[in-house]
Amino acid sequence: MKAPIVLPTSTVARNALVLIAVVAAGAAVFWLRGILTPLAMAIFLMIMVDGVKRSIEARTPIPGRWAGVAALLVVVLGFIASIAIIVNGAAGFFDQAEGITGRVGPRIDQILVDGGRMFGVETAPTAAELLSGLDIRGYLTAAALQAQGILSGAFFVMVYLAFLLAAQSGFRRKLVGLFPNRESRAEALAVFERVRGGVEGYLWVQTVTGAMICAAAWLLMRAVGLQNAEFWTFVIFVVGFIPVLGGAVAGLAPPLFALVQFESYWPAAVLLIGLQAILFISGNMIQPRMQGENQNIDPVVVLLSLALWGQLWGVVGMFLSTPLAVMAMAVLAEFKGSRWMAILLSGDGEPYAEDDDPKPARVKRGRVNPPQVSAD
Repeated sequence: MKAPIVLPTSTVARNALVLIAVVAAGAAVFWLRGILTPLAMAIFLMIMVDGVKRSIEARTPIPGRWAGVAALLVVVLGFIASIAIIVNGAAGFFDQAEGITGRVGPRIDQILVDGGRMFGVETAPTAAELLSGLDIRGYLTAAALQAQGILSGAFFVMVYLAFLLAAQSGFRRKLVGLFPNRESRAEALAVFERVRGGVEGYLWVQTVTGAMICAAAWLLMRAVGLQNAEFWTFVIFVVGFIPVLGGAVAGLAPPLFALVQFESYWPAAVLLIGLQAILFISGNMIQPRMQGENQNIDPVVVLLSLALWGQLWGVVGMFLSTPLAVMAMAVLAEFKGSRWMAILLSGDGEPYAEDDDPKPARVKRGRVNPPQVSAD
């Protein structure tokens, strides 16, 4: 019988401490979510501001200070406009649907009858019977509280962003104080660059592909005559930043609304097939080519990160799940004791992006702690 593998006591103790630290950190993140979620969103927006600023400087003759002001205005106004469109659009959506709300109940009854006939059910339940056991008033109250929470959260995000931008000028002095050694400082800056590059790459890919999806989806919805096509287009763009669930919402919500708007099932079927085809082409042909190795994250990790951060921080956590996974992989890869976790998070076992400099021998960029090889 083969002898069991014996681990050194130090390794077992270290792994136990890491596990305890992860559980404790997760509990703290959950308990402090009211404070941490707007702070995380503010940091996310600050990275966006920095990326837009450098893009403006590279593509226009605008000097650095004014480029920063322009980038800040673009990001802040875009964030506020998004919140306003979501809240106002969701609040007045059904009122603007030209009488569709009055036909929701009868239309659902007809759909249930037609569906029952397909499966040989003579007496199908009505919408009122199906909804009788649901607390509709409670759901509406919860939705109103969520909308109120979005508004208050957006205010705190702006406050945090203002203070973060004000403190940004002293970042270099703090970095020198934390890492007096020049080599250690260079390594810390390399980690920051990898984190920033991963987040900016994620934003760029999701924004460009989201715009492509929205353009094709808007044309399709206008072609079939779906009402409020512009609102649905914005919803598709926003939920596109949520992995997995975003595609499900984008591909199913407009066809479900089309079932209520139209007497025929064909518009809903056309929307369902068309949107699924658009999402399939984008997710399997366009996004992989644009991402390259910038987001070297295992798909299972993306799904688990979505579930974890969604459970901890709700909708905000879902939006930030992939950027947080990218950050975690970049930081964990820098320490010998935690590098194994970064390898598990990565897609190809190498938690570093490739260097853009074309050299004969492709070397992974920024390998600070390479695997240790014994001298013998």
